[in-house]
Amino acid sequence: MTKATYFDGDMPTPVPVYITSSSDRTHLVLARAGAADIFWPIADVRAVEDHPAGNDTVLRLITDPVARLYVPDAGTLPPLPNLYRAAPPQGRGRLALWAAGAVAAVALQIGLLIPLMADQLANFIPPRAERALGEATFNQIRDALGNNALGPLRVCEAPEGRAALDAMAATFDPAMPEGTEMSVFVLNHPMINAFALPGGYVVFFRGLIDAAETPEEVAAVYAHELGHVVSRDPTRHALRSAGSIGVLGLLFGDFAGGAVVLFLAERLIDANYSQGAEEAADAFAHEALEQADISPSALGDMFQRLRDKYGDNDGVLSHFMSHPSLSDRIDRAQAAAPAGDDWTPVLSDAQWTALQAICEED
Repeated sequence: MTKATYFDGDMPTPVPVYITSSSDRTHLVLARAGAADIFWPIADVRAVEDHPAGNDTVLRLITDPVARLYVPDAGTLPPLPNLYRAAPPQGRGRLALWAAGAVAAVALQIGLLIPLMADQLANFIPPRAERALGEATFNQIRDALGNNALGPLRVCEAPEGRAALDAMAATFDPAMPEGTEMSVFVLNHPMINAFALPGGYVVFFRGLIDAAETPEEVAAVYAHELGHVVSRDPTRHALRSAGSIGVLGLLFGDFAGGAVVLFLAERLIDANYSQGAEEAADAFAHEALEQADISPSALGDMFQRLRDKYGDNDGVLSHFMSHPSLSDRIDRAQAAAPAGDDWTPVLSDAQWTALQAICEED
């Protein structure tokens, strides 16, 4: 029998106890005067290290964070095989639940709440602010894709090529809602791609113009991007991306600066719109092309030829075919062109040659 002092952790009053072992030697029995005995499983008893109790041995239970047992003479205790063994970690199941909950919360924010908020907020952004957002993201993309030594990615502005691009863009003015302000640019980059930005910005990469065989194919891609502009898809996408970046920044702490620019630039260049948004942009393009006396089949022709040459997931196709079936979209573009109609060339041969040379410097 060992004399000790017991603290239950709830009251500061010391309780004298006598320690014995149970008949089956699986528990310490703490006998108290005028109260029921306390049973501590021997396998769960541990020594408390670095305590300020002099030469006393202080015991605890791994299942009780506050109760303590002060023993002046530990040599008289029953055998305690796990006295100095590390206690198994507690709360792993709870920790796993918290981690799963945190992951689910982030997924809910990025996958549902942020898109819903972005869709609503896009409806309240005034045109001037949307244009400013488009200009800012356009400059970010130029900086992200440019050369640190040479500066931002160059805008192609050969005068005759610029005039041909403006003439092509003007062809679609009647199809646009009244008051829509548009800006179209060509960037000197070999990627086969085109994309729209908030506020009426449409951007071509030089690679797409180089890959096109006719000006009508370039015009068809432009008309598709106009469909996204009219539906304000780029604004929604930019707001969703910015919201996702904010959540990721909270998680990782240092997700800022150049990393944000690169991430946002990539998201805007390779925007993956919903199936409904892509189909709506195609439908707008078909109508706008027909209104401009350009065959709507030009969009399908370009998709088909680029798919045959580069495969389904290269360049512009990766941008345009993220959701709807590409074959269906080619078929719809072909079907949108009335049989037997004569179409007006969107550019003259001289203008098309000038547009192809828009990135050539003097």
